[in-house]
Amino acid sequence: MRDDSARRVRWFPAAVIGVLLAILASATVSNLDRNPQPQLVADGVPGRPLPPATTSTPYAELVRHALADLDALTLPNGATLAGNDGPWRFVWPRDASFVAAARCSLGQYDEAGRVLAFLDRVRPKAGRWEARYFAETGGVPADGREAQLDGSGWVLWATWFCDRDLSRYWPMVKESADQIVAELGPDGLPAPSPDYWEREESEVTLGTVAPLLTGLRAGLAIARKLDRAADAERWQAGFDRLSKATVRHFGPDYPRTPARAAGVWEGMTTGIGGSADAIVTVLGPPFAPPDAGLDQVIDRTRKVLTQPNGGVTPGEQWRADGVAWTPQTALFALSAAARGDRATADELLTWLDTHRTPSGALPEKVNRDVQPAGEAPLGWTSALVVLTVAALDRPLAHP
Repeated sequence: MRDDSARRVRWFPAAVIGVLLAILASATVSNLDRNPQPQLVADGVPGRPLPPATTSTPYAELVRHALADLDALTLPNGATLAGNDGPWRFVWPRDASFVAAARCSLGQYDEAGRVLAFLDRVRPKAGRWEARYFAETGGVPADGREAQLDGSGWVLWATWFCDRDLSRYWPMVKESADQIVAELGPDGLPAPSPDYWEREESEVTLGTVAPLLTGLRAGLAIARKLDRAADAERWQAGFDRLSKATVRHFGPDYPRTPARAAGVWEGMTTGIGGSADAIVTVLGPPFAPPDAGLDQVIDRTRKVLTQPNGGVTPGEQWRADGVAWTPQTALFALSAAARGDRATADELLTWLDTHRTPSGALPEKVNRDVQPAGEAPLGWTSALVVLTVAALDRPLAHP
């Protein structure tokens, strides 16, 4: 009788691999069905005039169009819209803070002052900043969105970065920094809060912690400059607690949610649990002092989050749809420029420049077909591009 066992042993692994590939292919198709290909909402703001070029770098036209879009998105009262259409036509404190900083990076202090003045008018007298505000009235949309603690950090950073009229904005600075410190629990971390992912969170995220560290560091610098010693002492204690807790709970890889444990892999200590998030860039320049170890984490995170179309997704736990988001791509560009990695900054800026809409606007996304998608222009991306080009021209200060 012929023995076919050897033959069965040979074909069995191939059969298993074939079945697994079929399952993976089916899962991919199912995932893409659940996440349809996004398309462009708008090509840009109609009729926006182009300002004169502010730089002679290879990115002069990119910056020129970005500034034209920021002009178009900023109302006479200083309200800076996240986008020009539908659900984007509100003021997010995060986006507006980046717009103010971008203006100041070019010396446009009057324009930045109007943005900060709007934020000052709508600031919470107590509690967290709202997720977004009506541009015309400063009211809060009744859309069920929770208030977002990260706004306290972003507003503090932008106010410090611009370094103008600090006494005028002191109440906003004090209320924001006090709120951060008040939110720190026994473990040194704040309670869960929605962050730039705009969703309810069951545990604290790096998307909240990173801007709070930057904000407290900025608030400390402002307090010391204005001789507010008691506030500086209180905020320093809060910053120390938050900083140590961040290292303890998120280090050494700084994922989106706290690592459950740490282990050694290929001779390197790594976290177990959590997942990569683009917000790790905010732990380094131009938001914080340089750190060689963190540089490796940022570079590794970018590789993990880079999509087949060349851009970056917000995080590993984000939708697995192959779509890149321009704000997160631009965050990595800014991080690279501020850390002296010009090659990476050039690569990412060129990618962003290449994928603008026909009118020259920077879109919210680039889809799987490598076409602009989502809202255009997006104020946050435009501001980040301006800051990145400024960082390539000269070092940006960090608090």
